[in-house]
Amino acid sequence: MGHETEADYRFCPRCAWPLESRLLKAGEPRRLFCTACEFVFYLDPKVAACTICRTEAGIVLLKRAIDPQKGLWVFPGGFVDRGEAVADAAIRETLEEVGLRVSLTGILDAYSTPGSAVVVVVYAADVVGGTLEARDESLEVRAFSPEDLPWDELAFESTRLALRDYVTRFYPRARKVRAE
Repeated sequence: MGHETEADYRFCPRCAWPLESRLLKAGEPRRLFCTACEFVFYLDPKVAACTICRTEAGIVLLKRAIDPQKGLWVFPGGFVDRGEAVADAAIRETLEEVGLRVSLTGILDAYSTPGSAVVVVVYAADVVGGTLEARDESLEVRAFSPEDLPWDELAFESTRLALRDYVTRFYPRARKVRAE
């Protein structure tokens, strides 16, 4: 989910007529269009909400137990449900994935990369309770010092970008952060 392309949608969700790819407005991408009912199917991105938090031992990461990128490291997060506040999703996902209750301290940034169907909103967070433990979507959880982050084993480009920003902002005295 979240990685669909135009080829995944062939019929209008309103009237079941075949969709066509058309240029509807100059300067915009081609859109899926129904010639029967004139419905425009917008292939919008998915939104993921995540947190970067730290314990006394360091920055909390989990090793993914699911695809995509199973076995690689990320910070807690996941897709926002329709009707759910993005901040609430970040808090929920952190508890579900690593067992920690967090309080959000602010948005670190929003990350999107060309070709990705996901916009990742990353919050800085303080741990306010819970027990750090691997849950059902995690093979392992660990806290890493900024110097020991597993840069070569990170799951997504957005993970690397956000961790770089977090370490630069919250650990200004750390040895040089790996930026690439």
